[in-house]
Amino acid sequence: MSAREEVSRRLRPIRPPRVVEDVLDPGQLDAVLELMRRHGPWDLILKHHFSSLEELVATTSGAGPEGPGLSLDAFLTPTFRGFFANGGVCLVPEAEPLFYERRFMAWAREFWGARYCQPMKILFNVNGPVWNRDPGHLDSPRFRGMGLVNTPTWLLSVMGKSGLFRDWSIKLAEVICWFQKDGHDGGFTYWPDGPLAAPKRLAPPLWNRGVVTHNTAMVHRGESNGPVERRDNPPGLCFDSTFAADPDDPDRWQVRSGDEVIARYATDELRLLVHWDAELYMDEGDLKRHVDHLDDLTPDRVFETFVADLRARGIAFETPSDPMGDPGFIALLASTYDVPPSAYPAEAPVAVHAA
Repeated sequence: MSAREEVSRRLRPIRPPRVVEDVLDPGQLDAVLELMRRHGPWDLILKHHFSSLEELVATTSGAGPEGPGLSLDAFLTPTFRGFFANGGVCLVPEAEPLFYERRFMAWAREFWGARYCQPMKILFNVNGPVWNRDPGHLDSPRFRGMGLVNTPTWLLSVMGKSGLFRDWSIKLAEVICWFQKDGHDGGFTYWPDGPLAAPKRLAPPLWNRGVVTHNTAMVHRGESNGPVERRDNPPGLCFDSTFAADPDDPDRWQVRSGDEVIARYATDELRLLVHWDAELYMDEGDLKRHVDHLDDLTPDRVFETFVADLRARGIAFETPSDPMGDPGFIALLASTYDVPPSAYPAEAPVAVHAA
């Protein structure tokens, strides 16, 4: 078996996504929109998670834009993110009913066949008409001792792709739903049998439709949405651009770069994704290993494991003094353990989205 086939076989969820209709009730959707209005402005997804081009590339599958002087700006799209809960803590009291939604917790336990469920996070992604240039990615996996609170997104992604740390992997389930009026584009492409196998697609319309899924072990991507003639980035979009409610109209939203409004959207023009996730524990022993830190990973242990595996593969490199921040070493890990999707749905070819 080739190295690419080996990685592809590992990148499979515990179960294929389960499609769910009517994920949120009308009051929950209203509450999400109101929280978005009251607690903005919201930053770009890129700004939340990456500080360098190498870190971004390490989380995606396949080549991105190329050329001299390439920077994070080449990957910018006006897609924004906000958190209502993170690290097992609800950040705004108004979101607590959604954070502890019993239906979500039951779906997550059923998905894994687990006894215990700990809600961990609620986030949203939002954009207007946009080209989605993402060729496919994993959501950030988590491991005993190393998660989003203490580990960069790029490193968690490479750890998940490598398969070297499965014994420490935390069981995760996500409930994800979409709200968009675009009934033609903007679906969800995913590879439940590994990125070298044929993709599957949740096709629009996607109004209050969603999935119970294991996206930390499954390559997936959102698709471009909205009228084609409006998908180009708004002039002036930058790493520090923000998204917020229009102070003069409760049904409209603005993208700003500094003091300048560079784009305006009505609520019906948005593609809104709501993401809830939880950690699952099969039994008391599984839970105890986690909460009592009986067998945690450390960064030193992780990088020692990577170095040993690279040498076993016969890959020549110099051991960096700062592996967490060395651009060359980050790029080496990304290229060694990356397997991009081999095919895309005919209705959503990635080449179109990279235009």
